[in-house]
Amino acid sequence: MATTVPDLPPDRLGSAPHRRGPWPPPGRAGHDGEPGKPANGRAFALLATVQTTLIFTITVISVPLPVIGREWGLGGSSLVLLSAAYGLSFSGLLLFGGRLADRYGGRRTVTAGLVVFGAASLVAALAPGSATLTAARFAQGVGAALVAPAAVAVLRRLFPDPVGHGRAMATWGGLSVLGATLGSLLSGIVATWLSWRWLLAVPLVVAGVAAVATPRSLPADTRCGRAALDLPGALLATAGITLLSFGLVVTGEHAWTSAMVLAPLASGLLLLGAFVAVERRHPDPLLPISFLADPRRATALLVIALSAAGTAVVSLLLVLYLQQIRDWTPLRTSLAFGPYAVVLVVVGRLSGRLIVRWGAGRTTSTGLALAAGGLLLLAGLDLRTGYLPGLLPGLVLLPAGVALSFSAGSVLALADVRPRQAGLAGGVLNTAMEVGPTAGLALLTAVAAARTAYLEAGGAGPPNATTSGYAWAFGAAGLAFAALAAVTAVTGRTRPHRPG
Repeated sequence: MATTVPDLPPDRLGSAPHRRGPWPPPGRAGHDGEPGKPANGRAFALLATVQTTLIFTITVISVPLPVIGREWGLGGSSLVLLSAAYGLSFSGLLLFGGRLADRYGGRRTVTAGLVVFGAASLVAALAPGSATLTAARFAQGVGAALVAPAAVAVLRRLFPDPVGHGRAMATWGGLSVLGATLGSLLSGIVATWLSWRWLLAVPLVVAGVAAVATPRSLPADTRCGRAALDLPGALLATAGITLLSFGLVVTGEHAWTSAMVLAPLASGLLLLGAFVAVERRHPDPLLPISFLADPRRATALLVIALSAAGTAVVSLLLVLYLQQIRDWTPLRTSLAFGPYAVVLVVVGRLSGRLIVRWGAGRTTSTGLALAAGGLLLLAGLDLRTGYLPGLLPGLVLLPAGVALSFSAGSVLALADVRPRQAGLAGGVLNTAMEVGPTAGLALLTAVAAARTAYLEAGGAGPPNATTSGYAWAFGAAGLAFAALAAVTAVTGRTRPHRPG
């Protein structure tokens, strides 16, 4: 029988009077929350590897995408669809995947998702053409949408103690940025020396090994109440998020006022409005509106979305700047992000201790401020910006900041979540991680395009105009981070009242 323990205030997680000193690392509690069972360390490592791979799979195709386009003679629209297929199904189905985890159990849902993800990865690696690869990427997203929220539900079982769970989530929060960075870093190296197909084989290997290990490594599912699936809510949420994401994605190829953009955006917003109406009336909704009513949780989800957007805009626009404006090779571009990845790992490892010392709220605002500084430094780039004096400082501050904001934001977002809603919480958390980059890239590339068009109309050459557009996009992102840092610094000073 599960033991009920009181939740800690998320702004001081880790300061419980019954536990002193640093948080124990994941792995000190057993499958049933009992101390001294190291099996949880292996289970956490397994889930962490899978989560990193799910995000790795999003970005791994970005650098070799031009090579794929030349190999198959693809136009801009086909490349956009190929790039977005995985993210569309991933983000659209996360809420439903979380509900399935709460209904059928985390381990069972993780296993099923890994089978789908692995099979789709095999098809993707062997795809004979763009249509097959696009369909396989979409199917990969379906499997990922089952695995990601279910993994968060399993973490609740592995670490029922609030302190241990907070420590685990602090580490978990940095995995998404790590996966995205590894995808960008390794894609250029592998595509240069081997083939882009080898990049698509990595998810296949991880999924195969994890699917075999899951039944013996993760705790058995317990029988909770079999709640209704809320199929109307699931269909509305999936269709609404998918259409909204698609509308934002195609802004890269079409004007914001075109039917290709306005139709999916308007349809997505209407469906999400209908989703809210259905959820308010459903006796057991897919997403209880009250779940998002907590201002602390809503702010934390915004932090996670913005952090994901910041990393995405740098991964895309800085790569374009280096390769298209500065004529860097994919290999050299990937190596330029090496320090970024190192800082991300190091600060991610330290984030748990900082959350204990400072509290999740203060750590969040500090991370956002550091990320803002990094982006504003990158906003100063021009045609002759050197790597060491001009780019490296920003590529150090930004990952340090997002590692802190991701980790602390994840702790805040999942504080006080009931065990029966752990899958739902995982779905909401991962939805913020997926929708953030889509919305952020659409808005910031629009800023870049507007600045570029303005300068070209005034007679500036394309390289200068494009570079200035990228710089303005980095600056706009930096200002958004700074504004949210100020908000979280103010709201983090007050501790919410928690009954009991």
